[in-house]
Amino acid sequence: MAKILTSAQMRGIEAAAMASGRVTGLELMERAGRGVVEAILAHWPELGAGHGKAIVLCGPGNNGGDGYVIARLLRARGWEVALHALAPAATADAATMAQEWGGPAAGFEALEWEALRGAAVVVDAVFGTGLTRQVAPGVWGALAMAQEAGARLVAVDILSGLDADSGAVRAEGGYLDHPAALTVTFQAAKLGHHLGAGGSLTGPLVVVDIGLDRELAALDGAVEAAEVSAERLKKVEGHKYSHGHALVLAGGVGRGGAARLAARAALRVGAGLVTLGCEAGAVAENAGRLDAVMLREVAGAEALAAVLQDARISALVAGPGLGLGAREAGLVAAALGGAHRPAVVLDADALTLVAQDATLFALLHDRCVLTPHEGEFARLFPDLAPRLGRGKVEVLRGAAKRAGCVVLLKGADTVIAAADGRCVVHAALRERAAPWLATAGSGDVLAGIICGLVARGWSGFAAAEAAAFLHVEAAREFGPGLIAEDLPEMLPAVFRRLGV
Repeated sequence: MAKILTSAQMRGIEAAAMASGRVTGLELMERAGRGVVEAILAHWPELGAGHGKAIVLCGPGNNGGDGYVIARLLRARGWEVALHALAPAATADAATMAQEWGGPAAGFEALEWEALRGAAVVVDAVFGTGLTRQVAPGVWGALAMAQEAGARLVAVDILSGLDADSGAVRAEGGYLDHPAALTVTFQAAKLGHHLGAGGSLTGPLVVVDIGLDRELAALDGAVEAAEVSAERLKKVEGHKYSHGHALVLAGGVGRGGAARLAARAALRVGAGLVTLGCEAGAVAENAGRLDAVMLREVAGAEALAAVLQDARISALVAGPGLGLGAREAGLVAAALGGAHRPAVVLDADALTLVAQDATLFALLHDRCVLTPHEGEFARLFPDLAPRLGRGKVEVLRGAAKRAGCVVLLKGADTVIAAADGRCVVHAALRERAAPWLATAGSGDVLAGIICGLVARGWSGFAAAEAAAFLHVEAAREFGPGLIAEDLPEMLPAVFRRLGV
């Protein structure tokens, strides 16, 4: 799995490589600058055919040092290069690279519209991942000018003004309205490329290998990018109960659609059996809409406890369209606190019930998966939610530890954390964007996919990770016009494409 680093982790692997004597800071800077130039020419092959014009914006730190290398290498290729420095180089390596550049360095105040309009690329090497404060309008305004002038804005490591750990904008008075034309980062993506505003403003992302593979491999505790194993998804031989029995709890009359979506998704993802449980008045309604999904009357908590005596029920999902009354609270309590406790996926109304009742929250256990959106998360963890914008990963880790189970926070930048600190990020961004998922019922399908995988014997963490990936792939398989009912039906095509 690909690791996604914090700025501190990136500094750590650089320091480890330099301390070992394998590489110097100057060599890393040279490799980074060369990687950016190669990425620019690979991304826009037409720029390699002639001698373009480039404007390189350099800051005082090592990101600026990378910029001096880029300027020198482009000039060596015959490009016309203008370099603008926010301030003189303030680190030894950056100062060395500024000397090797050897050309003039104007200030930012000397930037002119005419020059920007004539530039093929404008390189942002001002602050990068080392940003520790709010950037002034005079800095991010130069980037906005480049975009408004029609130049290709290339960010070195990350756009100046984005926090590399949270993706939050750290700028005074506003910020860019449009993403970078290209972002080139080194050795591994950073959290800020996937989270918050950084997810939408990073633009196309290229990761350049600068020779730190050994140190990256040795790094523990890094967040990883969510993915799915095609081999793991394949079914082995066996009968239907070999692949698990999932139970989906439904709401009352006229409120069964969400649960039916979850049930269909659980069945499509490979659960051997799926049963939908509902109160007596809703049996006829659901029977008219179900075929392969079985149906069982579940009047209340006592009836559910009796159903769960069947140890073959391996997973349960509660919440989609469930309701918020006393019966529903009793069902959640029975699901969480019975003698035979299956794995439980809690979504939608079940999350609200748990948030309202500390007794229910206390029943959460290590075989639970919570799937809140940000509003539901705020109800569950009101003290943690205000910090989401400043560090979603650490907040999710704290929430999972407190709840003692897996927590999946839904969004284009889905974050999944386990109680033991493991964490993955699934970014439905850039080439994997799936805006059509913003439709009623899509979250119910996600809960059903997780439940189906857990029923098959997957851990809650692995199931949540794979489900987030499959959910987006199903949406991309269908494309524009998607409604929630389409998602389960796209899974077979996704499986074929993945080689399942």
